[in-house]
Amino acid sequence: MTLFSIRRALPLLAAAMLALTALPANAQFEAGMKVQETARDLLKLFRPSVTGAYLAGQQAIKDLRTDEAARFFNDAAQANWDDPILIERAFVALAADGQIGKAATTARRMLELDPANQLAALVVASEALKERRYGAVERQLQVVGEDTFSGITAGIMRAWALVGEGKANEAETLMNRLGGNGLGDFLVFHRALMAEAGGNMPLALRLAEQAFDAEPYVVRMAEVYARMLANSGDFDAARDVLDQYEAQGMSHAVIRNLREAVDAGRRPGVFTTSVQVGAAEMFHGLGVALSRDGSRDLGMVFLRLGVYLDPNSDVVALALGQLLDISGQHEMANGIYDAVPAKSPLKPMAVVRVAQNLDAMGDRAEAIRRLRNIVATRPDDLDAVSVLGDLLRYDEQYVASAEAYSKAIELVGGDSPADWRFYYVRGIAYERAKQWPEAEADFQRALELNPDQPQVLNYLGYSWIDMDMHLEEALEMIEKAVEGQPQDGYIIDSLGWAFYKLGRLDEAVETLERAVMLLPSDPEINDHLGDAYWKVGRRLEARFQWNIARSVDTVGTVTERVLPKLEDGLTPENETE
Repeated sequence: MTLFSIRRALPLLAAAMLALTALPANAQFEAGMKVQETARDLLKLFRPSVTGAYLAGQQAIKDLRTDEAARFFNDAAQANWDDPILIERAFVALAADGQIGKAATTARRMLELDPANQLAALVVASEALKERRYGAVERQLQVVGEDTFSGITAGIMRAWALVGEGKANEAETLMNRLGGNGLGDFLVFHRALMAEAGGNMPLALRLAEQAFDAEPYVVRMAEVYARMLANSGDFDAARDVLDQYEAQGMSHAVIRNLREAVDAGRRPGVFTTSVQVGAAEMFHGLGVALSRDGSRDLGMVFLRLGVYLDPNSDVVALALGQLLDISGQHEMANGIYDAVPAKSPLKPMAVVRVAQNLDAMGDRAEAIRRLRNIVATRPDDLDAVSVLGDLLRYDEQYVASAEAYSKAIELVGGDSPADWRFYYVRGIAYERAKQWPEAEADFQRALELNPDQPQVLNYLGYSWIDMDMHLEEALEMIEKAVEGQPQDGYIIDSLGWAFYKLGRLDEAVETLERAVMLLPSDPEINDHLGDAYWKVGRRLEARFQWNIARSVDTVGTVTERVLPKLEDGLTPENETE
């Protein structure tokens, strides 16, 4: 209903009501009934389109535009308070948007309509846990079975509630029972946190060691175990844990901050300062896992619950921001990053992500300016230095990009297996800057550190093929790259082009056709296939591929290359280098 029609309808309704006073009593009753029917018909026009709100909400939640999704679904639910589908969508969207209070209210309505809805029970129980109503948590979740993912999550939350009630032994019994349903290492980690929260440090240390041994390169495992060791006074063992984590070239602000305390001989303090902190960490771990699994809306709900239970956890907040980044919601993510306190060890990481998002939103110049400022004030900030190198490379400032990567290599040492990436990207910058000897040396160094890395194998192999150098060795490299990433269209293209350069034309055609199937709108690949078709006498198909290459080329370099081929066919003068 338009605004104009609404304005006309309201006076009509008012006039009808006033006209009643001029009628006899019995006539007033009959006329009144008709006016009520008219009023109901008019008022229906003011209600939002439920179908439209539902469809808009579905698209919004898919895109993780959670504020819009919450508004659309809530409008639809308010208009149909007895529709379980709308109620469920509404509480999920509200929770995904961080409106946990409203989500819990709507979830309680969901449980009235469907008492078996496990996610609704988790949201309501989270509110009770936040308010330290631990008995309510148990009552809410005890009917949830333990044989599903939601059931295991509910079981862990029940265990945290038991810890809150001082029933640590019962919590440990429950967690042991849950261990038979999967998530073994994750449950061991939470058993360690529960033991710490309950004051049983010998048990906490044993379980933390077990969790770290199973996942030594997960930052939370390393942080918690090293923190517990340092709190017990064993600073040497704590340093060993941190050394082991960083031995693979990994770095994290949380670990660096913890190392400062450990190296100074300071006890860093317990990780699990409350039941709420522990339960928030549960939602953090599961939310990240769900997001990686493709369940972004549910992952968002879990991460929001984590922030709700522990608003001071910058690690959970950054995970939430990263999920929004992945979904293209950069402005919303930047709001989260900006809210990270200035004194937080994760603030530098948050500031770097804001710059990355500015680039993603189209303001690369401002992103580079901010990163240069960060590097000027914090020259040892590896994240800022490496991201600056990336953005300079994307901006085709290749020499400056290589300089930034050189600084990154200086910071990390350049000798651990994980450092291959810095040599690889610096090699790309050198190659684009026409400094091939430096680029070749960097690619070879990257392969020394990581001999099976498909991207490096492909880039060096393709470069050699393109320059008619080391053709047989280059082919072996690219074949190895294909084994590592058999569905990568660019690597398949490299293999096809290697066959072409070696004169193995039938294999070239077959392989390049596979590449085009994987990446049907890449101008380089279409151009390569056109050349191969021409060589084997399939002239019409060759021109067709060149025409496609020209039509999908947004830069113009391939178009410039294929126009002579479309005019004269493939000749020694215009053959793709």
